[in-house]
Amino acid sequence: QVQLAESGGGSVQAGDSLRLSCAASGRTLSEISMGWFRQAPGKEREFVAGISRSGLSKFYLDSAKGRFTISKDNAKNTVTLQMNSLKPEDTAVYYCAADPRRAGVSRSGDDYNYWGQGTQVTVSS
Repeated sequence: QVQLAESGGGSVQAGDSLRLSCAASGRTLSEISMGWFRQAPGKEREFVAGISRSGLSKFYLDSAKGRFTISKDNAKNTVTLQMNSLKPEDTAVYYCAADPRRAGVSRSGDDYNYWGQGTQVTVSS
């Protein structure tokens, strides 16, 4: 079992930054591939960023490349999503998710077994 808890969401202006954190318990993150997903009202959930079990491979939604950075802190057992140059279209509930079964990163939410409760990010223009 893995328990996940996100924090760091909020309301910001376009161009601002936010740092989302996901604290894990029950397993060490060095054993798990992690992902960040988001879901805006009326839209499908989408993959935003993922980091492999080793932390060496990272993947991003095309619109997030160059603006968002995912990282793991194994000592703190947390995964973070640094989001810069935020845009109104980034507004959504953001979820972290854990995939303990594979070493690489899946972009499909169906491959993740454990999810946090989500944190709201609102970006106004």
